[in-house]
Amino acid sequence: MEQAKVLSIRDVNRYIKMRLEGDPGLQDIWLKGEISNFTRHSSGHMYFTLKDESGRLKCIMFASYNQRLPFAPKDGMKVLARGGVSVYERDGAYQFYATAMQPDGIGSLYLAFEQLKKKLESEGLFSEALKRPIPRFPKAIGVITSPTGAAVRDILITLQRRHPSVPVLLHPVSVQGTSAAPSIVKAIETMNRLAEVDVMIVGRGGGSLEELWAFNEEAVARAIRASLIPIISAVGHETDFTIADFVADLRAATPTAAAELAVPHAGELRQHLFHLQQRMGKSLRLLAGKVRERWQHAARSPYFTQPRRTLLAQAERLDRLRDRLVYRAQAQTGRAQERLARLSGRLAASSPTEQAGFARKRLTAARRSMELAMAGTLRDSQSRYASLIRQLDALSPLKVMGRGYSLVYDERQKRLIRSIGDVQPGDLVRVRLADGRLDCQVWGIQGEEETNG
Repeated sequence: MEQAKVLSIRDVNRYIKMRLEGDPGLQDIWLKGEISNFTRHSSGHMYFTLKDESGRLKCIMFASYNQRLPFAPKDGMKVLARGGVSVYERDGAYQFYATAMQPDGIGSLYLAFEQLKKKLESEGLFSEALKRPIPRFPKAIGVITSPTGAAVRDILITLQRRHPSVPVLLHPVSVQGTSAAPSIVKAIETMNRLAEVDVMIVGRGGGSLEELWAFNEEAVARAIRASLIPIISAVGHETDFTIADFVADLRAATPTAAAELAVPHAGELRQHLFHLQQRMGKSLRLLAGKVRERWQHAARSPYFTQPRRTLLAQAERLDRLRDRLVYRAQAQTGRAQERLARLSGRLAASSPTEQAGFARKRLTAARRSMELAMAGTLRDSQSRYASLIRQLDALSPLKVMGRGYSLVYDERQKRLIRSIGDVQPGDLVRVRLADGRLDCQVWGIQGEEETNG
């Protein structure tokens, strides 16, 4: 008998997990239900149960997924959750692992609204720099709305009351349902192509989020932004906000407010013109009064009452000015002549002829000084030469020999005999006298001591 295979609980749970995760019908599915037993763990993971009338299913959404949720889940909230079914091996319990989640019903529309708003805002479609000013005095106004709603009636009545002379072009559109957004886009493009109005009012009356949804469509928002004609959005009531409000050049709280923003009130304009007329008349009267006062003051002036005296005074003043002018002109002429004379003297002194004359005089004086200096130097040299001659003559050997002295040389007259040790008996010597020379031979030698003895 074949022995039965024994499995561990872990093996069974793992096998069931593999079978569930391998079933395409249980992976990447959407579940619809109400949240209960919601818990957010300190790790960031969310644990909750999804339930409906027929049952309930434990769920988990890891922190890596739930941190991107644009809303905060809580008990009692109806949601749509996306994910797959698997088994938690330790407990052997199957549960739903959510990877995405959004509110159900109205919540999903709100989520779509927030996502589109964030997208368009990041692209800069809401920038104030792109918004165009609404003309203060439009020649014609375009209205894009439903022809049967209360909004068109409020707009037309307000425009007629405020400024009946401004023509209104109505382009009827569907403002609710699947065809509403394309209808609004086409109307905006048509009015831009015709270019018959200066400003457009695009909107409808109030309603629920679903009823206003056409004005939250991306196509409508981009058509408003691409319009060359300024657009005033007028959607719903004061508390209603749509994507069209953010992208329009000006948002009005209601259709009636949009009409009030589009045209000035004719009665107010007339009143304003009346006030301007009053102010202008008052200003003109004040100006005329000031001109009259100036004229009367001028009429009382001596210039008009006694013109001859005024002319004589001016003539006298003119004479004084003329005398001052002549005096200053003469003074300036004198100073100019003096300066010219100084410059002429400097110029004459600097002329080549004068410079050459000065140079010749300086050269003559330098030559005379040099001749005197040379003559003095020559005299000094001659005197010094004569003194040296006298000194030399006094020291001359010939002068000494004239007194009886003589010079003794060897026979070749190359060596002067200064001592008896320089000769030997029999040597020939030459004796130089003052008047000639003697050739002698040494016959004997006697020292100084022997002579004295």
